[in-house]
Amino acid sequence: MKTLGAGTVSFMVPGLPKAFGVDAIRRRADDKKRPNILFIMSDDHSTNALGAYASLLSEVVRTPHLDRLAADGVRLDNCFCTNSICVPSRASILTGQYSHMNGVYSLHHSLDRDRQNVAKLLSAAGYETAVIGKWHLKSDPAGFDHWNILPGQGRYHDPEMKEKGKSERQIHEGFSTDVITDLSIEWLEERDLLEERGDRPFCLMTHYKNCHAPWHYAERHASLFEETKIPEPASLWEDKRHRSDGSREYGFTMETMAERMEKANYPTGPLDTDGLDGSERKRAAYQKFLKDYLRCVTAIDENVGRLLDFLDERGLAESTVVIYTSDQGYFLGEHDYIDKRWMFEESLRMPFIARYPGEIPARSTNDDIITNVDFAETLLDYAGLERPPSMQGRSFRANLSGRTPPDWPRSMYYHYWQHCNRPAHYGVRTQKHKLIFFHGVPLEGKASKNQPPTKPGWELYDLEKDPLELKNVYNDPAYSETVKRLKEELLRLKNEVGDHDEKHPALMKVREKFWNR
Repeated sequence: MKTLGAGTVSFMVPGLPKAFGVDAIRRRADDKKRPNILFIMSDDHSTNALGAYASLLSEVVRTPHLDRLAADGVRLDNCFCTNSICVPSRASILTGQYSHMNGVYSLHHSLDRDRQNVAKLLSAAGYETAVIGKWHLKSDPAGFDHWNILPGQGRYHDPEMKEKGKSERQIHEGFSTDVITDLSIEWLEERDLLEERGDRPFCLMTHYKNCHAPWHYAERHASLFEETKIPEPASLWEDKRHRSDGSREYGFTMETMAERMEKANYPTGPLDTDGLDGSERKRAAYQKFLKDYLRCVTAIDENVGRLLDFLDERGLAESTVVIYTSDQGYFLGEHDYIDKRWMFEESLRMPFIARYPGEIPARSTNDDIITNVDFAETLLDYAGLERPPSMQGRSFRANLSGRTPPDWPRSMYYHYWQHCNRPAHYGVRTQKHKLIFFHGVPLEGKASKNQPPTKPGWELYDLEKDPLELKNVYNDPAYSETVKRLKEELLRLKNEVGDHDEKHPALMKVREKFWNR
């Protein structure tokens, strides 16, 4: 655990509960005052577009309220997604399970309403639960006392919302991020007016549609960044010859983005590239994309500020765990990419900031390896509940306060299933290295049904020497022992989480042929 700007220190928080077992789901008898939980999640928010993460964009990005939240609490630097795409990540956050266990592999799968989830457990334990905003899991929410959600992706402007118990959808005037915050605050205010509800702790999940493509922004931000030159990441111009056959030729690039932006009907206005050469066109597309994206981020930040102010005004700040995260990371031109899906850092890493006065030290950071499969278990821990056997992660409440358990995992497993221009792949990440196997086999069914296999390939990155992942060292003899060790760890993790390649004959054929190449 580190304190921002103050070197490495350790924290001991007296009275913090020890890690819970998995034998039963029960409330602790000595837990007299359980905190409220405000879980705020955006869509596709890269850590590089958040001031508190001190990235290349720190000088231009505007996130004072999120930075304030980080200053009051902890920032996680190694929080990762186990399948970097919206629907599967949201399913993992709710269920505490990997994609192959909860059945949500891709954008085309829905979450089974009968499956155990964190909201059901919190509600059964006396919490009042609500989710407002983007849901994106196809089926209606289960386990929430109240929900009011965007159908599908939803609209940015004048969004149509679907509310629990109402047959007719309602259109709300305004920008979706503002509307979702309005509805969240209304729900919190209504609780205060009813005695029988006001005494119950709450878990409110406020889910924003921003910063998802095509990056509509609020009208008030139309001129924001107009005169700003956005700095370019070094890997925007990556020479991909170092990459394997498994990934080199694929992906959604800035050139593809330029083609979309040049169309007359592009939502935020067409990009004029007349007379520009290839490099100039790419730079122009990058500048427009980043400015649109950062305007979306600004709306999120403003509305997080409104929620934090509400907690302060109502005297709830001290008794509420506030979490800000995103469903995954996002490429902002790094590796010449847009979108997510890949196991490269910008897509893999999720922003995660948490505040709980009196327990989480202010201005602290944590670099433990934590995944979205651990989120549900952590919320249960704050509620005084043990995780059920169906959940595959573990609570990182102690980690957030600076008390990392000695047996905390030192590696994580990733599997991207939706084989579609971004090849299916899996891999292992440790504190120092990342090994990726681009097996390229369509497995999950719906989205990959008509997709041909892609070339297999291995990539290894030394994250200490090469944090930008610009040099694949898989075939470097100096790393032969590292490759061997990481393959053993990868197989161990696959076995631990129950993702067995033997269930997929086509994958096994590729694995047998390429495992030792």
